[in-house]
Amino acid sequence: MTAPGVELAIRDAALAWLQQVTHDGTVAVRREQLANDFQFGGERFPLIDRGRGIRKPLGWHSALSISTAAATGKPRPYDDIEGPDGLQRYKLRRDQRGSAENEALRNAMRDQVPLIWFFGAAPSLFQAIFPVYLIAEEPEQDQFVLALTEEQRTLRPASLVEETLRRYVHRTNRQRLHQPVFAARVMAAYETRCAVCRLGHRELLDAAHIIGDREEHGIAAVTNGLALCKIHHAAYDRNILGIRPDYVVEVHGRLLDEIDGPMLRYGLQEHHGKDLMQLPSRRAERPDPERLMERYAQFSAA
Repeated sequence: MTAPGVELAIRDAALAWLQQVTHDGTVAVRREQLANDFQFGGERFPLIDRGRGIRKPLGWHSALSISTAAATGKPRPYDDIEGPDGLQRYKLRRDQRGSAENEALRNAMRDQVPLIWFFGAAPSLFQAIFPVYLIAEEPEQDQFVLALTEEQRTLRPASLVEETLRRYVHRTNRQRLHQPVFAARVMAAYETRCAVCRLGHRELLDAAHIIGDREEHGIAAVTNGLALCKIHHAAYDRNILGIRPDYVVEVHGRLLDEIDGPMLRYGLQEHHGKDLMQLPSRRAERPDPERLMERYAQFSAA
């Protein structure tokens, strides 16, 4: 068995490494990175297992990480879901070979050690959600209840009967899980480039919603998203820049004749009437024309 102190040291080092590699959880990571790039004591130490959703290193008392496969339209072996109380669930392994891994999750729950959740954004691409904690087991459904924030650790599923508590859980889950996964999927579809200008620096890019996520139909789907640099994202949100359903950019008329230096000229004015410079290669991931039309109508009315 691995000494508890060594387990703790590796876990802490893995969390620190992920914080750096993912820029505090804002950038997705590839499976190859998770399998090969983290080292401890000068040796490679994988953070994810191929073919297994639960990573229990040899000799460890508790699990280190859990993973959920990306949604690809095909059935997933385990359907990790959000419960009616808003808290996330993670499924146990159902086969006999998974008994040791399931027990490692129970140990992580009893000891309240932090876990890493690798949530699939695309094949071999994961959004790292960390730290997360297991706060309850639901044996009848073969699943554990996850807490994604420190505040959620104080909750219990049976206590979430108040609407205000459920709204709080939904809000924090959107911030910790849904928004980062949406961003990772959008960036993967647009090959980490701004749709308007093709800027390719991830730290300067945002995943923008066409229809805001506070709207009923503002779903967190790639077809409701655009990869935009921060300048064009701000311009889009403030109806300075619009995108037609035929993927042509328009700039508000009051800016077209204004003279205010090269940023305005090259960053906005010269994109007026031009096609988007970057679109997903898969047509199924391109912006939904109906949503673009709805959003363009707001731009036109501004």
